[in-house]
Amino acid sequence: MTELIIDNTSYTGTPEETVLDTLLREEIEVSYACKKGTCHSCMMRSTGGTPPSASQKGLKDTQKKQNYFLACLCMPEQDMEIRLPEQSELYSQGKVVENSMLNRNTLLLKLECQDIQEYFAGQFVNLQREDGLTRSYSIANTPQKSGILEFHIRELADGQFSSWLHNDIKIGDTIAVSEPQGHCFYIPERAEEDLVLIGTGTGLAPLVGILHDALEKGHTGSITLFHGSSVLEDLYRVNEMRELAEKHANFSYFPCISGDVVPDGFIAGRADVVAKENQTEWKKVRLFLCGHPDMVNSMKMDGFLNGVSMDDIYTDAFEHSA
Repeated sequence: MTELIIDNTSYTGTPEETVLDTLLREEIEVSYACKKGTCHSCMMRSTGGTPPSASQKGLKDTQKKQNYFLACLCMPEQDMEIRLPEQSELYSQGKVVENSMLNRNTLLLKLECQDIQEYFAGQFVNLQREDGLTRSYSIANTPQKSGILEFHIRELADGQFSSWLHNDIKIGDTIAVSEPQGHCFYIPERAEEDLVLIGTGTGLAPLVGILHDALEKGHTGSITLFHGSSVLEDLYRVNEMRELAEKHANFSYFPCISGDVVPDGFIAGRADVVAKENQTEWKKVRLFLCGHPDMVNSMKMDGFLNGVSMDDIYTDAFEHSA
């Protein structure tokens, strides 16, 4: 007999039951469909240890790393503490320690949040204002002992939340920060495989975190970053990326401009188009796509058609809300 612990309440499972069987018998509402591990409707997370490997069949490496599992395939080998997908988010308080401009419309926001120490660069959190208005932003740095979370936030036309961050927030103010979420991050296994990072605008934020994480963990395969915008003024951290490329022989950087004016030292064209022109080998590549949804969706399909496994395509499409 094993115990399933949900919100400090225990439910006893029998040896022949899956986690899903136990939850349904206890009349706990949970999403499910096929009961065969195909649809992934019953995916949930273990917060108290690694689930059985058989219950993670078909999941991305990043999902396995965070102890997600399929309840319909999970025969518990020991007591498990689990979180259901429907459970509400937990929020911590983050204190503003820096707010400066990265370019003419992109804010560098740093929050000190000691309650959030475990995350992966490239994941996202929800930031929430006191009136309940909430927006999602990607984490641009690797975990720090100082508890600092870094975000790159572009001010949108009629953007209630982004305009508030740009114009009203001050150092010392606090913002509610959710637990980190998402599956677009670096996994150190298969360090010899090539990484291709393609981003537009503030899609650079998660990619910068992923890049630093890979370099810090000693990634041996090539890492290529294509960052694009329509005009030079909307690119940022160009010099920092160039310095990293000089320092690390396996890292290459392509700053791309799709508009008519392309200064020396920059590449003409959209980041995804430039990537397809320069990347000759796509098999055994891990592809990271962040930024405008149209670019992310089209490049995801192009990558797959060129031989990248869907399991090795990680995306973070920035859906803009007012």
